[in-house]
Amino acid sequence: MARIVLTDANVLFASNDISQYITSVSLSTSYDVIDTTGISTTGAARTRVAGLADNSITIEFNQDFADNALEELINGTTTTNGSVGLVVAMQVKPTSGATSASNPKYNFNALVAEWQALSASVGELATVSVTWPISGPITKAIS
Repeated sequence: MARIVLTDANVLFASNDISQYITSVSLSTSYDVIDTTGISTTGAARTRVAGLADNSITIEFNQDFADNALEELINGTTTTNGSVGLVVAMQVKPTSGATSASNPKYNFNALVAEWQALSASVGELATVSVTWPISGPITKAIS
């Protein structure tokens, strides 16, 4: 079984490649659990089915305030023209190589629900940590 060490992940934010700023990325899916247990259920155990999916992306960034860099791509040049509060198309791949069965492409629309422009202490690297909910499904492509 092949293993992968993430060294070349590819992340697009509104068609902008933001991979160079990312130190960690996690694409998650969970489902609401719906209890379907009836009064006459045999076996005295609960029964359940999956409800709605709840998808999210969690990203750790190294902050960059340079012109056309991370801060401007996410938060705009002023706080009124950025992507915070908007739904943005995103794409994640394990590597920057061609899309294939061993390098699938995940497309989705993320709600940029939070942004922390600056987080660091004296002598530390400025970083940003976000978890954005995904609006709608995640689609996976292998070609």
